[in-house]
Amino acid sequence: MSPEIGQLLLTLSMAAAFLQTLVGLGFIKIPLELQNRIIVNLVSIHTLGLIFAIVCLGYSFITDDFSVLYVAQNSHTNLPVQYKVAAIWGAHEGSLLLWVFLLSIWGLLLAFSRKFDQKTMDLKIKSLGFIGLVSLGFIVFILYTSNPFERLFPIPDQGRSLNPLLQDPALVIHPPILYAGYVGLAVPFALALASLVTVKHEALQYQWAGIARVWTIAPWLFLTGGIALGSWWAYYELGWGGWWFWDPVENASLMPWLTATALVHSLVVTEKRRLFNSMSILLAIISFSL
Repeated sequence: MSPEIGQLLLTLSMAAAFLQTLVGLGFIKIPLELQNRIIVNLVSIHTLGLIFAIVCLGYSFITDDFSVLYVAQNSHTNLPVQYKVAAIWGAHEGSLLLWVFLLSIWGLLLAFSRKFDQKTMDLKIKSLGFIGLVSLGFIVFILYTSNPFERLFPIPDQGRSLNPLLQDPALVIHPPILYAGYVGLAVPFALALASLVTVKHEALQYQWAGIARVWTIAPWLFLTGGIALGSWWAYYELGWGGWWFWDPVENASLMPWLTATALVHSLVVTEKRRLFNSMSILLAIISFSL
């Protein structure tokens, strides 16, 4: 029953993300104050749905429910509890669920942020609309191509267990930290896009940069910690030689870190001196896109 509940919660989150997109991007014309209240409620529903969906998947792992294909492929009755929890994001389907879950958390933090006043309220609403659009795309992809709640029949007596190379304490904390950095860059990305469609007065043109700077530093710190932990884990566990190989696996996390570093500095100049606005917007888009 837990997988069906999880799938239902994912569907609920998809519906909330769809409405969040419509309200946030102005497809439904309502007064600004009402629009803000509605979108905050939609973001909350969206996030709660994903939180409980993750809980349902975790429950399936803890209870060794091998009728769930994803659990059967990545768990075993003798697998320690901490690795059963880590197995939630140990493979493709679960990592996508973790990705969209963390995106919803960042969106929730943005929705309840006190950094916005009446003048910048529309910027927040539009940003949440863009975050909802990104989340909607990923949830649709999960449900139709990478569903972690898919049933398996006949039900096997045992699972295949988690990849032995992944049975390491680092797996418990490394992916969430790294993903929090990757996904957190969606906030400056959304703020940058929102600034392009909400600026009505020249005086407000650069205000997005001051707001985005805080929302860039936080994911940058997560990304830095994730890269440091991941490099240490890879070299002692996988034996990659003890030096930087410049292969795609390593560069995948380095490139957004470099552009995010540039973005932090560019946003300071945009906020304080009203320069490099186009550069800041471009860096925000590139950092998340990478």
